[in-house]
Amino acid sequence: MSILEIALASQIWARRHEKRQPKFDESDGLKILQRTAFAFIAFTLLISGLNAAAGRPQMLADHPAPIVAGR
Repeated sequence: MSILEIALASQIWARRHEKRQPKFDESDGLKILQRTAFAFIAFTLLISGLNAAAGRPQMLADHPAPIVAGR
């Protein structure tokens, strides 16, 4: 058997034996919301930690932009 035939047979076998997902439940929405919030908080903490480790906290109004200052 070639690699393509093995891959095709494996795909057919997997589709025949896959379990069907139940319909959307109300608790699924809460899980999705919690995971999204967790990912957002984790990403925010990661960026904050990297900025702190680099020794340059993120400041938006440290100094004027060079284009605006030249006018």
